[in-house]
Amino acid sequence: MSTSFLRVEDLRVHFPTDDGLVKSVDGLTFDLDRGEVLGIVGESGSGKSVTSQAIMGLHKGSRARVSGTIHLGDRELVGASEDQLRRLRGQEMAMIFQDPLSSLHPFYTVGSQIAEAYLVHNRVSKKAARNRAIEMLERVGIPNAPARYDSYPHEFSGGMRQRAMIAMALVCEPQLLIADEPTTALDVTVQAQILELIKDLRSETGAAVILITHDLGVVAETCDKVVVMYGGQCVEAGSVDDLFYSAHMPYTWGLLSSMPRMDRARAERLEPIQGQPPSLINVPSGCVFHPRCAFKDHVPDDACRTVHPDLLPAGKPDHLARCHIPPAERERIFLGEIAPRTES
Repeated sequence: MSTSFLRVEDLRVHFPTDDGLVKSVDGLTFDLDRGEVLGIVGESGSGKSVTSQAIMGLHKGSRARVSGTIHLGDRELVGASEDQLRRLRGQEMAMIFQDPLSSLHPFYTVGSQIAEAYLVHNRVSKKAARNRAIEMLERVGIPNAPARYDSYPHEFSGGMRQRAMIAMALVCEPQLLIADEPTTALDVTVQAQILELIKDLRSETGAAVILITHDLGVVAETCDKVVVMYGGQCVEAGSVDDLFYSAHMPYTWGLLSSMPRMDRARAERLEPIQGQPPSLINVPSGCVFHPRCAFKDHVPDDACRTVHPDLLPAGKPDHLARCHIPPAERERIFLGEIAPRTES
């Protein structure tokens, strides 16, 4: 049995709608140790944020059908009550949301919101909570923190709001931090500062971190291992080196081809992935990526269209890929030795 700090096994999050069942997450499994940073990548609508919300227990009370298991240490979260989850949020696990302006209450000062998060989980005086909030604002690099404690969210820049959200998430020193697109809409200088801050705090506290992003450059800079999601499923998982230097799944190849690379010369233009992400109500049969895959004709008997591939080891036990193409042939395709087969 895995002894990882966070263990997600066969997680499914389905939403019943008038048009049908939306399978936002469909059979996701991964684990994470303390001190590790896991990147979850994929296009919009692949199930990244829904996964993070399921870990935080934010689907409780909604119409979502959540199954599978999520273990945080020795606690099982899928079957936990709302009261149990509320005690864990902030203290044992915390989340940095994508849009800090909508996550901070506009009618309360930034400092008072951080102090409140500390008061909820600690029996301390309001003065002690204020001092703790100021300490956290200083820790995340907010200048003149005692004065900025009384500022409102709209008086902060985008980068400062994101820093304040990080301060709020870390005020109780949780052991699991989930960052959902923490650098969206920030300029590149502030992005670098935020990512460096997350890495520093991971090193200082030993917390496990899940970084949800669509930016593979962020993954390369920050993460230890990666889960690639497509159509609500994990299609590849492994270390950062596995992903960048030995990817085994055509969707991952597409993601890598659509980003600029500094480690190789390119004369041609970047190559976007053709087609559109699948409907999560009508998920394609067989391999979920086959309608957009340029290599499906490498597989005989039309298996890509009819047989759902398992997530199997791809060269290493901890490098997994969901693809019908034989592993040896995948390696040659990734190295550019085999080109897609064009239809005659």
